[in-house]
Amino acid sequence: MTLDDLATLIASRKGADPETSWTAKLFAKGPEKCAEKFGEEAIEAIIEAVKGDKEKLTSEAADVIYHLLVMLAARDVSLNDVVAELARRQGMSGITEKANRD
Repeated sequence: MTLDDLATLIASRKGADPETSWTAKLFAKGPEKCAEKFGEEAIEAIIEAVKGDKEKLTSEAADVIYHLLVMLAARDVSLNDVVAELARRQGMSGITEKANRD
């Protein structure tokens, strides 16, 4: 499954029955809950990265990506929007890009 496939699947769950879909259940709880869940998963990934457990980090990273896409969709930000922003930054040093934001 590609990230595009996953993002499309997640978007298709908007308005679905929360009793039949975990993604729909997250959407039903609102964007704030989606953001909270993303944060929880990010912390779990950080913990596994610090521990050095490659298998658990891989699993947690998958959770992070999934919950990131749910959080974005909850606020009507598409994966394409994020990819376009990355493309805009391409060829620009991270230091320059950060300075442009400040």
